Amino acid sequence: MKSLNLKGTVVLEKNLNAQTRIVVNQGGTRSSKTYSLAQLIILKALEETGKVYTICRKTLPALKGTAYRDFFSILESHNLYNPDNHNKSELTYKLNGNEIEFISVDMPQKIRGRKRNILWLNEANEFSFEDWIQLTLRTTENIYLDFNPSDPYSWIYDNVINREDCTFIKSTYLDNPFLPKETIKEIERLKQLDSNYWKIYGLGNMAQPTETIFRQFELCNNIPEQAQLVAMGMDFGYSNDPTAIAEVFKLNDNLYINEVLYSKGLTNQDIAGELRKHSITRQIEIIGDSAEPKSIEEINRLGFNVKPAKKGADSINMGIDVLRRYKIHITKSSTNAINEFKFYKWLVDKNGRVINKPATNQSDHLIDAIRYVALNKLTTNYSGKYYIL
Repeated sequence: MKSLNLKGTVVLEKNLNAQTRIVVNQGGTRSSKTYSLAQLIILKALEETGKVYTICRKTLPALKGTAYRDFFSILESHNLYNPDNHNKSELTYKLNGNEIEFISVDMPQKIRGRKRNILWLNEANEFSFEDWIQLTLRTTENIYLDFNPSDPYSWIYDNVINREDCTFIKSTYLDNPFLPKETIKEIERLKQLDSNYWKIYGLGNMAQPTETIFRQFELCNNIPEQAQLVAMGMDFGYSNDPTAIAEVFKLNDNLYINEVLYSKGLTNQDIAGELRKHSITRQIEIIGDSAEPKSIEEINRLGFNVKPAKKGADSINMGIDVLRRYKIHITKSSTNAINEFKFYKWLVDKNGRVINKPATNQSDHLIDAIRYVALNKLTTNYSGKYYIL
């Protein structure tokens, strides 16, 4: 159905010409990634029939504001939209005998549900590797991904781009000839405003936003034999937050992190049981959140050695500062720790200025546990001030 008079960019053309099962689109802002893939889905659906297309994003509100909106905008602009084919409650659309479904990861019954022929992951770096596995196992034909390269540790780089059945397409705003001049000017202002944002959103290159706190860490398969256990850190949770426990090892100027526990709804008895499963004995020191003295006492009575973390003025920032003085390595199996370190950010004010204070409402449970170890075992405290050992 190339007879459709679509105004496409080179991004659409490259995706149409790709011969591999997987096509990865990395690009800066306004490079036409999302719009081009919406066009692609429509073109493919008009050329064949009897297939299921899944368009997926991490959350439903985000999906509705991007791929879902663009898809129906294209249909309407080419007089292809038929309201009788649109099931708005189920978020599906019938096109030329094909079913187009829109789903998000917060719809687990659909993620792990039926098979599909074609899959499009919009803003793919928002997904976890587990999401990718579940979705791709149920996809029989082509898979398309698009994302801004703001996460240098993404599973996309480690597990997808290097596959022999993958085509990699990089794009920038310069690949989109339909952009208004004012939009181009705004994008190019990033050169002066923030070099990292310019690399990511202007040039489509891999980089990190300036508010990222832990800008560099490495993944490792195992803890080196020569590394010495400093202590374990523990942050308590229950209903809304997980109980998080991590081991912290040190070798010269390197810290090695290994996630031990990350789970909600655990009683102190449950926590003790998990520690026993990991062969943790009373000889191993655990630094726990001092805001939970009752829990610390109960776990100690069950045979462990938990000490309350000593906190002083500005202890959060001091703990971060201590950790950033080391080269950090995280075991590949520590998936929650990896995600916390990747996305842990400084607060940004309404003018876009980075404030030297961690943002609120972000996952930091394992980071807190690790901070307790850093503050209590890698520094010394004199009169409320911390000094690096």
